[in-house]
Amino acid sequence: MKITDACVHPRPSGDSSVRRMALEAHELGFDSLIAIDTPACEYGGVEVFSGVEIPLAPTQQEVTSTVKHSRETGAFVLVQAGDNGRNRMVLGMRGVHVLAGIHDTDRYAFDHVTAKMAADNGVAIDISLAPLISEREVPRQRVLDRYYDLMLLYRRFEFPLVISSHARSVLEMRSVREFSALASVIGLDIPDVEKALAYTGGIQSPHSPVRVIQ
Repeated sequence: MKITDACVHPRPSGDSSVRRMALEAHELGFDSLIAIDTPACEYGGVEVFSGVEIPLAPTQQEVTSTVKHSRETGAFVLVQAGDNGRNRMVLGMRGVHVLAGIHDTDRYAFDHVTAKMAADNGVAIDISLAPLISEREVPRQRVLDRYYDLMLLYRRFEFPLVISSHARSVLEMRSVREFSALASVIGLDIPDVEKALAYTGGIQSPHSPVRVIQ
């Protein structure tokens, strides 16, 4: 069972090399990382999956093309959430693995219909810990409110989850224990956290390339 930080940003989009981030991940208790703009590799026993990040703006055709290419190469696909219509479109695509950025959407963007689609199609929802760490006061409470809403749907529909730091340097990375503590703030218990941290290992074969769409 691989324990995975589902999204990190090494150089060039971040401040730390992928090698440093992988070695830090090992010290923090992780077995693997999904990294942006980085070839697949391994450092210190930590497997690094390659990722590519696509912004929210691309059209349906562009998203479909990228997902198709990723499917052909055995890639991992993470798509940035948008409005409800976009999310339904994304969740209906074969080859999409993760829908991310729910905390940046309004409460109607992910509802009981999209929750059921995620559960039925095995598309995981990303819990980014970055805003829980960096935000304060009202912005942080808004993130918490979105995650509370998400947890209500999670308990009802049982769609898969992944958890990520979205770290851009080794200073922003957190240990498995800290992941658990932060996840508990939004209502995830230890079994939920363990399942979420191990979920990407069930999606990817050990030697598959990884792509991340955001």
